Amino acid sequence: MTGTPPAVVVDSVTKRFTLRHARSIKDMTVRALRRETLRERFTALDEVSVGIGVGEAVALLGVNGSGKSTLLKIVSGVMPPDSGTVRVRGRIAGLIEVGAGLHPDLSGRENVFLNGAILGMDRAETLRKFDSIVGFAEIGRFLDQPVRFYSSGMFMRLAFSIAVHTDPDVFLIDEVLAVGDPLFRQKCIERLHEYRASGRTMVIVAHDAKLLRQLCTRGVFLEQGRVLWDGDIATATDLLVRKRQERRGTQPAHSRPAEAGR
Repeated sequence: MTGTPPAVVVDSVTKRFTLRHARSIKDMTVRALRRETLRERFTALDEVSVGIGVGEAVALLGVNGSGKSTLLKIVSGVMPPDSGTVRVRGRIAGLIEVGAGLHPDLSGRENVFLNGAILGMDRAETLRKFDSIVGFAEIGRFLDQPVRFYSSGMFMRLAFSIAVHTDPDVFLIDEVLAVGDPLFRQKCIERLHEYRASGRTMVIVAHDAKLLRQLCTRGVFLEQGRVLWDGDIATATDLLVRKRQERRGTQPAHSRPAEAGR
């Protein structure tokens, strides 16, 4: 690994969004009379820097609103940063949203070629892998139906199958494993284990701490758009659990006083 350029370099990335508090003339009028602001700027990422080595499996963690999905979208190229830079080495494939890249009016068959092209496969490569893609997706007789009739689980199966068959150097995954039946979810997890064993780079966003400990060796924990922790996955997932408990206003079970009669 010495001397090998990193797979992903995120350098001082900042991203801001405008939050609009009024969507109608009535709302604008009421807020104006109350002298309340109509909009405000929200910093989703604040000078974030992360380097990911070739072959690493890294989890992006944080409670809702921490900036992890925004960071993944910037790495994937779905949205640009306001400042800072991102560099990715090799072919990149991302499952940023369920069914992202699938056209609702096209059939599953047509979407295999469309999404495959979006992810960097030419027609010859897609044809060569077509049967394997369809077999893995398990969409059967729905292959020639418009995907707008697909369930969210079918969307995920097709999108995941196309993405993994592109053989990306860097694979980005955002919460899509939360959708679908348990058997297919397990098949996806097994494929990701194969990817990790083959030395590919993976960056995963998920709320399932147990799954992240299985798939990743390193965790980057974000809080309010900044990196709070970057290190071993066990510490990162423990931090996630603790932050969730703090948000819910609860204490860990072992720190609660014993109930009477127990």
